[in-house]
Amino acid sequence: MDLREKKCVPCEGGVDKMTPEQIATYIGLVPDWEARDDRLYRNFAFPDFVAAMRFLNRVAEVAEAEGHHPDFSVHYNRVEMTLWTHAIGGLSENDFILAAKIDGLL
Repeated sequence: MDLREKKCVPCEGGVDKMTPEQIATYIGLVPDWEARDDRLYRNFAFPDFVAAMRFLNRVAEVAEAEGHHPDFSVHYNRVEMTLWTHAIGGLSENDFILAAKIDGLL
């Protein structure tokens, strides 16, 4: 399954967050991400601040197109990113779709 070909589905709650078994299946599709505490985490390193910001601008375009937005922080040339579906307080397929699309920007 290529998650980059899927589209995020709006989630306003009312659905269950992924089970540990489902997360274990999906995490193999985005191997550079870490799943813990009902969230996905990844750190990115770039040559400098400008490269990190260029990457984040591209992430912003993808996230807006998907209607699903990551949390992130920038530390000069490093970007720390976290994904989860706020409306359900855990992970959904949307998080893995966006993670795969972010990975495709590299």
